[in-house]
Amino acid sequence: MASPPKKIDETDLSAEIIAQLGKPPKMRENPAFTKVDSDEFRSIFTPELETLVALFKKYNYELRIAGGAVRDILMKIKPKDVDFATTATPEQMKEMFTKEDVRMINAKGEKHGTITPRINDMENFEVTTLRIDVRTDGRHADVVFTTNWQLDANRRDLTINSMFLGLDGTVYDYFYGYDDVQRRRIIFVGDADVRIKEDYLRILRYFRFYGRIAADPNSHDPATLAAIKANGAGLARISSERVWAELRKIIAGNFGRELVLEMYNCGLLEHCGLPAQPNISEFERLCNSFKRFEEESHHPILYMCGLLHTTEQAMQLHERLKLSAYERDLALFITQQRHRIDNEYKSLRDCQKLCLQPYAKRDYVEHLLKYANKLELYQQLKAWQIPNFPIKGNMLSSYGLVHRKLGLVLNELRLLWVDSDYKLTAEELLESVPTIMEQMQQSPPSTPNTNKKQRTR
Repeated sequence: MASPPKKIDETDLSAEIIAQLGKPPKMRENPAFTKVDSDEFRSIFTPELETLVALFKKYNYELRIAGGAVRDILMKIKPKDVDFATTATPEQMKEMFTKEDVRMINAKGEKHGTITPRINDMENFEVTTLRIDVRTDGRHADVVFTTNWQLDANRRDLTINSMFLGLDGTVYDYFYGYDDVQRRRIIFVGDADVRIKEDYLRILRYFRFYGRIAADPNSHDPATLAAIKANGAGLARISSERVWAELRKIIAGNFGRELVLEMYNCGLLEHCGLPAQPNISEFERLCNSFKRFEEESHHPILYMCGLLHTTEQAMQLHERLKLSAYERDLALFITQQRHRIDNEYKSLRDCQKLCLQPYAKRDYVEHLLKYANKLELYQQLKAWQIPNFPIKGNMLSSYGLVHRKLGLVLNELRLLWVDSDYKLTAEELLESVPTIMEQMQQSPPSTPNTNKKQRTR
């Protein structure tokens, strides 16, 4: 079992630790240079937060808002999550909360320096001890604790994420992150190459935050892109879950098209489960066609499918990113059916029949119509109220149908029902069962190509 991080003072920093910190970034002489008193800042002050702040003051530990919440507040955005940093060690926090009868949850965070108190049994707060990353392997970091706010800021990835905000509204900005927020710039803290090598996921985080912050889709710093390109292969070492969590936000977010093309130019896509030579023309067609649809966002899998040439590549994507069962099956469905839509699914009735197939779902078909830029059909299908199919499986028990044969007969009955404009009654449909069974014996129905072998979980 790994030993917990130890606490150090900045005077104890060895040459080895200092070397790990990388090239010192440009620093602001007076980091506490401004204050905020906005609605977004005031909105976070619940009675529970007031209690937390009072506790840290009582025990003389510093407490500040950290990271993304500071950035959001400065951008006039109410933060969804608020993380806190402190000079108190985990042991000191546990002792303090125990004395004050404050419940603590999520013990797993302690090894990273995070304690999560639950105040008034109503609100949880993640509070992390200031720390320094002293050894990194491109995925994880060994850390030591410190009381130096600047050193903690220096270990963070981007200047816009390296700021702190005092509970009195004081902004603590050591590396000009405030200026970068105002100018909509995405800059690594210090040397981009060093920051990326500490954790290669920072490559994708760069593009995600570029989409969130930047005002122009193509204002990347050439030196930053060079560092990203030089380290792109490191993404292959990052876990599936971490890569997909970032990639799905990039591809479906602001400037998604331009960012994916830039990532392609940097040679990154092949390390994220996509082909080395993706279907760029189809991807661009897809991005342009989505502009016709009213929805502001579209499922990330649709964009990913636009970059794929084959269904086999969809399975390779799943193997790399460990997609959810829904995402995997949607990717397989889109890549299987997209070439058939112009010839086989030309009317609302065709699409309704497809919805009732055992290998399809209604929302799969809706996604397919969006993918194929069939706006009118998509709107018609969205407005369609599916009638209740009058046949239940137990109605066929007298025919001795079980398992696969039962499913096949039910599917044939559904298609007859659709062809009748949903007017056939249960009695009328049951009259067709003997004929369907006879046809099945004479010519067993073929199963649609749905890659059953590939789709097993």
